[in-house]
Amino acid sequence: MKPLWKIEPTASLGSPFEPGARHDVVVVGAGLTGLSTAVMLARKGLDVAVIDAGEVGELTTGANTGKLTLLQGQTLAGIRRHHPIGLVRAYVDANRAGMQWLTEFADDAGVGYTRCTDHTYAQAPGGLDAVRAQHFAAREAGLATRILPPAELPEAPFPIVGAVALEDQVMIDPMLVAQALARELLASGGALHTGIRATGAHALPEPRVETPVGPLFARHILLATGTPIIDRGLYFAKTRGLRSYCVAFRVPGDVLEGTFISVDGPNRSLRPISNADGPAAAAQLIVGGNGHPVGRSDGETAAIEDLVAWTREYFPDAEEIRRWSAQDYESHNLIPFVGAMPRGLGRIRFATGYAKWGLSNAPAAALRLTAEILGTDRHDRPRWMTAIGTRLTMPADIARGTAEGGRVAAAAASGWSRAESRSVPVPRPAEGSGVVANRAGLPVAVSTVGSVTRAVSAVCTHLGGVLDWNDAECTWDCPLHASRFAPDGTRIEGPALKDLKLLPREGS
Repeated sequence: MKPLWKIEPTASLGSPFEPGARHDVVVVGAGLTGLSTAVMLARKGLDVAVIDAGEVGELTTGANTGKLTLLQGQTLAGIRRHHPIGLVRAYVDANRAGMQWLTEFADDAGVGYTRCTDHTYAQAPGGLDAVRAQHFAAREAGLATRILPPAELPEAPFPIVGAVALEDQVMIDPMLVAQALARELLASGGALHTGIRATGAHALPEPRVETPVGPLFARHILLATGTPIIDRGLYFAKTRGLRSYCVAFRVPGDVLEGTFISVDGPNRSLRPISNADGPAAAAQLIVGGNGHPVGRSDGETAAIEDLVAWTREYFPDAEEIRRWSAQDYESHNLIPFVGAMPRGLGRIRFATGYAKWGLSNAPAAALRLTAEILGTDRHDRPRWMTAIGTRLTMPADIARGTAEGGRVAAAAASGWSRAESRSVPVPRPAEGSGVVANRAGLPVAVSTVGSVTRAVSAVCTHLGGVLDWNDAECTWDCPLHASRFAPDGTRIEGPALKDLKLLPREGS
């Protein structure tokens, strides 16, 4: 399940870790948000350190599809449906600023990319209204979109009955960008600590990030961790974690011109590979889709196999070479949360809720976070920063949040109920399988991976949800707030901070 962008090993970048070191800023997370912010601040002369439990681009950044676009499927129509056009325009302006910063950085760093036309398209007549709604919202927000007449629809082997197009968008290899950002940070004198896991962040008695090997102190802390690793502000409840799937193929001949995402089901996202995509150029096509809330799926492997079957229906000679999935977080009103963490004394900041459009939202967030950390006067900041930062919560936002809260409660109840329905001992799970059972009133998660059978607590260390087995990635996923754990209980991502307790197999 390693992404296409990691088809070849990347150079390990990092600095020696010094417990108790003091910096101007400590950034938790070596993805696009954390590294972009770190580079921006380092360019202003600040001493910045970045830490990550994994390597550069370990999770969401490294699993991105590499589509950098302002059209963004149905996002603009979704925002416009319940919000004034001023908010849609501010969102577009923020993403335009993020896109401009990223492409200018790529130009300076020698990272190649490809300009293309992006399409939001309908597979059947029932999707045409959604295409038109996206076009109208985009035009209101100042984008030069075009509804394509039938004679101008792209030539494609899969069904397209209508589309809105936006030219001069970008395809880029996200790992090449992340690696280039890391190199600039190090060259500027910044620190990069990979393999160091943050276990907490505190504003008092002085701002610090806790790790198992000692703290780091700073005047400012940025949590660029997908979702915040501390619960202040309850942002785990104001967003929902989503997983989506990608498969890369070799396809003979010309594949597609431009990028595509459908408005109707089954959701499909397509992106050709160009020579600018570095090692990923070993493939010709990425097909994505079949997303779902984390831990709430009838089968992750089945979702991927469905993508493969669909691709081979329309590209009969397609040869699969990579499959992977990614996790992102979506706010209830589709606008990211960026800024100061409540009760953080203005010293702890965060960013979350990019809804799968991180290649432009992440540098946009970095621009805003940099302005706040530097203390730039509000009157000197772009208007979009103020507009997004002072947006009102609308009744529809509350309704979506309430509905998601209901789904979380239902998932919590059903998880415990399923666990109680089966008691240990259970048969040894087949290779790549996992099962939840009950031992003395507590859910136990038993899995077999790599011929090793393990038993761990099946209760998420965040808020007690009963975990669900992800059969594609062999992980334990929480259906409440999207925390994920390895078969041995090691925390992978999400709001949970602690690992699962490893249990003896006897009686399991």
